[in-house]
Amino acid sequence: MRRRHPRGAGFWGGLAFTLVVAAFMIVPVVLSGLAGVTVNFFRGLESGLTLDWVAEVWRLYADTIWRSIWLAFATLAITALIGVPAAYALARRPGPLARAIEETVALPIAIPGLALALGLLLTWGGAGSFRMSSGFVLAGHVIYTLPFMLRSVIAVMVATDMKTLEEGAASLGAGFLRRFLTVIVPNAWPGVLAGGLMVVTLSIGEFNLTWMLHTPLTKTLPVGLADSYASMRLEIASAYTLVFFVMIVPLLVAMQLAGRRGRKDHR
Repeated sequence: MRRRHPRGAGFWGGLAFTLVVAAFMIVPVVLSGLAGVTVNFFRGLESGLTLDWVAEVWRLYADTIWRSIWLAFATLAITALIGVPAAYALARRPGPLARAIEETVALPIAIPGLALALGLLLTWGGAGSFRMSSGFVLAGHVIYTLPFMLRSVIAVMVATDMKTLEEGAASLGAGFLRRFLTVIVPNAWPGVLAGGLMVVTLSIGEFNLTWMLHTPLTKTLPVGLADSYASMRLEIASAYTLVFFVMIVPLLVAMQLAGRRGRKDHR
């Protein structure tokens, strides 16, 4: 039977510090959300609770919210179509050239979003219809999120003996396309899932890049949130924050679960 050691001052001090830090981070979020369901935040809870502000957010920003969802899943589709074959090629033939390509693709992570957006504007700003469309924002999101998909898939492919699996399928008469779709992709699925969740989450929450690329007709969720805080009353802006949390938090939880499942599959 194990003896339980008394918890000393170090344990209680660490616990107190953790609770203080957690409260510092969580309390502003709770207050922001509470303002979005309070009739009048400045009068407090005595004014009553309501969902009218959430309904007003939907009335004013429904198109912005749907556009963000569309952009996120379009970004996911494009990064998967580009990232999975690229990850296979880089993992199949490792070497200095593969590392150089991987690091080049990862550059947008290190470059500030504003600088990346400026580069896109200088390159494609003269393409009128493309510049004014949601496709321009989509292009920026793809460039920004592609490294996350690529590296997630490469990590799984490198950890799995893809060469042996592919050779086994080839010995049974499977052609390249069949091997890729029925052997490579299923075994790389944990990386595709983790990368996909990260891509969707980053696309929905991205602000700096989108703020530079958007037009009044191509606003996204974070840009609309900034607009609501700048031009609307506090309750509407806070209700908008609630909508944002409802979309982002499930994706973050899914990322955690996918990461745990990926580690279990790897073991």
